[in-house]
Amino acid sequence: MGIFSNLFKSKKRKEKAQKYKIGMEKTRQNVFNQLNDLLASGQTIDDDLFEEIEELFIMADMGVDTVIQLVNHLRETVRLKDIKDAESLKEIIVEEMFKRYVGTDIVDTNLNIEAPLNVLLFVGVNGVGKTTTIAKVAHLLQKEGKKVMMVAGDTFRAGAIDQLRVWSERVGCLFFEKAHGSDPSSVMYDAIEHAKTQDVDVILADTAGRLQNKENLMKELSKIHRVIGREIEGAPQETLLVLDATTGQNGVSQAKTFNEVTTLSGVVLTKLDGTAKGGIALAIKESIGVPVKMIGLGETVDDLEYFDIEEYIYGLFSDVV
Repeated sequence: MGIFSNLFKSKKRKEKAQKYKIGMEKTRQNVFNQLNDLLASGQTIDDDLFEEIEELFIMADMGVDTVIQLVNHLRETVRLKDIKDAESLKEIIVEEMFKRYVGTDIVDTNLNIEAPLNVLLFVGVNGVGKTTTIAKVAHLLQKEGKKVMMVAGDTFRAGAIDQLRVWSERVGCLFFEKAHGSDPSSVMYDAIEHAKTQDVDVILADTAGRLQNKENLMKELSKIHRVIGREIEGAPQETLLVLDATTGQNGVSQAKTFNEVTTLSGVVLTKLDGTAKGGIALAIKESIGVPVKMIGLGETVDDLEYFDIEEYIYGLFSDVV
């Protein structure tokens, strides 16, 4: 019996994973159901089959390197175990995806918010859903009993402060801002001082989302990190990159760039329900070694989930295995 045999057969586990299954329907319908047809009983295992599997996985944006290594593993497993039935490859694929994502690490997708005052710093380009993601995280943490304050650290983009303020009012959390054009590090310093007087548990800090000049971005984020770390030991507890799943490999490129200019602790993958290329979570982990911590599976404030690799793979393969 494979790693996921019980997962796919467990009624309780299936019910818990329904949000993933519903949210990842586009990827499953466009890619992984084709895999099911491809690996139908009686299908010959040959080079043509492996090439078709490779093409499907690349279509799902799992990343070329990941796909090549996965297919090579399949070829070797078939050779060593003398597998004749293509349908037997389904569970091998599922288990290998899990192993490739987890590796030898203990993958912790929980947010690090154990300190009396915690700072979660959100980075990412404009248009990826950073503002709404911050609002969703605020809503989630407040349901967990945390006192949350949003900080408008993007003082560069016109309208960014107003947008974040509106979301803070919708979810009912504290909000801190300074004038448009203010130094972001100064904003963070004053926000932390204010948070200390309000018994805030978690600061959710927005940042400017521009990548045109990596050197300037690096300097700005480094300065923000220094100011936060000076005021709160061990902070920021999280630096989270927000990525739009619908951008596919462009999102992976963004992840690589941001990982060069700052120390990322995790990725928040938005709009996973809106793409047929949901394999991007595997590609991100493979390319930068940083785990996906949360995923967006819808547009409401409740449609943000802590990432679970088992439920994610269930969302991909629930119609296959």
